[in-house]
Amino acid sequence: MDERKKRGDWGEAAVAGWLERRGCAIVARQYRCRWGEIDLIARTAEGLLCFVEVKTRSPQAIAPPRAAVTPAKQRRLRDAAAWYLAQTGEDCPCRFDVAEVYPAGPGGRRQINYIISAF
Repeated sequence: MDERKKRGDWGEAAVAGWLERRGCAIVARQYRCRWGEIDLIARTAEGLLCFVEVKTRSPQAIAPPRAAVTPAKQRRLRDAAAWYLAQTGEDCPCRFDVAEVYPAGPGGRRQINYIISAF
């Protein structure tokens, strides 16, 4: 497995745990369809369905991770979410969130910046 895939999987697991500690249930991980992939799908305690794009970057990254969620990526995520909703028959309020994960630096702690309704 390449380093990017390992780092991405690690970031997704970190965000899933972070969401669960805040009362969310993880409905799906790495949901794939012909339209793309959704990293995490979570349900809040209030029943809101969250489609979460996780971006993990090193502390030395030039741009913030959210910058990688371009309009084209947002369109693919919306299409994949629409497919998911059609396939599951879900009929509930939804939102699109972005989670930025920064692995711990020397002597530091991992940081998660969670952006609610990012687009």
